[in-house]
Amino acid sequence: MEIVTAKKEDLEIVRKITKSTIKSIYPRYYPAGAVEFFLAHHSDEHIVTDISYNKVFVLYEGGESVGTVTIKDNSINRLFVLPDYQHKGYGKVLLDFAEKKILELYECVQIDASFPAKRIYLKRGYKEIEYNIIKTDNGDCLCYDDMRLEKKHG
Repeated sequence: MEIVTAKKEDLEIVRKITKSTIKSIYPRYYPAGAVEFFLAHHSDEHIVTDISYNKVFVLYEGGESVGTVTIKDNSINRLFVLPDYQHKGYGKVLLDFAEKKILELYECVQIDASFPAKRIYLKRGYKEIEYNIIKTDNGDCLCYDDMRLEKKHG
């Protein structure tokens, strides 16, 4: 298992992981307008920008790309594991990696938690900071929580 910094040529890998995870998992939790919002939010333009600043990481297992995470300052973004690889510990590996990198420089980790992932973050000690609702173009609502994990001292 290896986590590497994504390069420009990895756009297709990050796109595949991101889009296939959203399309497979999110419709179970969100209405169509919210799913479309997520897909647009994680556009190629956003991914390329993050890659250009060395903020995107890809997790490989046996030569296969299985997950990705983006770290911006003290925030974890775009954490996705391909559906076929979920429930096998890869999300935990990516979270451990991102939290460690962030907590080396910051006092807390911030994350926007979708419905599918919120329980995972609560189990890891994250606290709910704010509940958000975004009205999508077709009138559907996208709900998520801002969550925070404080650095443990001592």
